[in-house]
Amino acid sequence: MTNNRTEAEQRRSQQFEHALVLETARVTEGAALAASRWVGMGDKMAVDDAGTTAMRELLGSLNIRGTVVIGEGEMDEAPMLYIGEELGQGEYEVDIAVDPVEGTSVTAKGLPNGIAVIALSEKGGLMHAPDCYMEKLVVPPPAANKVSLDYSIAENLKIIAESLDRDVDDLLVTILDRERHADHIRQIRDAGARVKLIGDGDVIASLAVAVRGSGVHCLMGSGGAPEGVLSAAAMKCLGGHIQGQFIAEDDTMRERFKLMGVEEGRIYKTHELAPGNQIVFSATGITSGDLLYGVRRFGGGARTHTLVMGHATRVVRFIDTVHLEDDGARVHVRI
Repeated sequence: MTNNRTEAEQRRSQQFEHALVLETARVTEGAALAASRWVGMGDKMAVDDAGTTAMRELLGSLNIRGTVVIGEGEMDEAPMLYIGEELGQGEYEVDIAVDPVEGTSVTAKGLPNGIAVIALSEKGGLMHAPDCYMEKLVVPPPAANKVSLDYSIAENLKIIAESLDRDVDDLLVTILDRERHADHIRQIRDAGARVKLIGDGDVIASLAVAVRGSGVHCLMGSGGAPEGVLSAAAMKCLGGHIQGQFIAEDDTMRERFKLMGVEEGRIYKTHELAPGNQIVFSATGITSGDLLYGVRRFGGGARTHTLVMGHATRVVRFIDTVHLEDDGARVHVRI
């Protein structure tokens, strides 16, 4: 009987993902296309507004009844895609985690790795994370469940190297270029590994860690906790691994932790940040980077590059899409 229930639950999860995977890709593609109009214009508010408006409109067209659990901020901070906002009148009841433009600053400057990203799960499938910093450690599938934030940086790098059958000096570690990471960077280099500094965007950086051939092998350091939940949803689908510790900067945040049931100092792992069995994740490039091409425009249209995947269906798709936006637009499709 238990096996029958398990098989039935698996079928329901696959049905959920079959219905929403490609539709979710359509949402991030739309957000990326809208935000791409502002690439290199130097206005990060306009970039974010364009991506957010497009993403919200497209989410409302899906066959879902969704609640935003990771979004643009609290209701009084964000007019759209705020935490708690309800979207859609459809069949599937979902929790929604979004970042319509991850890397607004880099996108506004025309720099690499701006993306539109979203994760959907069944209700309760994504942690409701407070908007605070999180200490993160992201590793590829061979090192999953072998590392720990309790270990030193040198110990973790040795474990990752051994898991990948290489030396520590072969490793490349991604970390946000922030003053707070000066000691992390020193320890990484002292251990013999190389450092890749990024300006923004640790979700796309986490994705790159879990995809072989990207050239990066680990992400370390502190970044936004909401982005940690999005990264966990991606790791759940890719077989990678994330660990995170929530950081309270003051007593007000500690009180918020208590209200949300978050424990300061506890190490949260992938399955705790994204406990769902029905998870859909999609990311579309806005500006080209390590893993995804950005939006490439031509007369009357554009081309997008998207990574979309489902946890239960165990399918990872890279989708290269040509969008003919203007009436009468024609394009010679090429590789």
